[in-house]
Amino acid sequence: MAVLPILKWPDPRLSEVCTPVPEGEDLRGLIADMFDTMYAAPGRGLAGPQVGVMKRVFVMDVTWKEGAKTPVACLNPVIEPLGEETSVNEEACLSIPGVSARVSRPSRIRLRWFDADWQPQEAELGGFHAVCAQHEADHLDGKVIFDRVPLVARSALMADYGALR
Repeated sequence: MAVLPILKWPDPRLSEVCTPVPEGEDLRGLIADMFDTMYAAPGRGLAGPQVGVMKRVFVMDVTWKEGAKTPVACLNPVIEPLGEETSVNEEACLSIPGVSARVSRPSRIRLRWFDADWQPQEAELGGFHAVCAQHEADHLDGKVIFDRVPLVARSALMADYGALR
């Protein structure tokens, strides 16, 4: 397939809320390109707006760097926190290269989505799987890691990012 260009922050498309994918729309070619792009980057997740597609679609594969590939494509994902426990993890983003931030998120989630064949899927996720799904879903809502940290930390991270560019 193809490796697509990844948008870099502060591209305004990274701050836009994406539209739902119309049921039945065939995105298999786009999904294949998104996986090619994610693996080449090399990342563990990639959302539509990061490649200029303003639709509610993301791909992820959190295990491929340590072993076998476990690719998951999510159309119109919905995330529900499970419980009140949160965890803080270091997160990086392909659209903000060279910067990482400590982000607090729910520790466990239920993810509901449609796969590329429009079959409904559901999974309870914890650990890095939950972090990755929430990070990519944030992109669909026009949020990046800068939006998930306190103002003082955000200013420092943005300054670091500016110095890297």
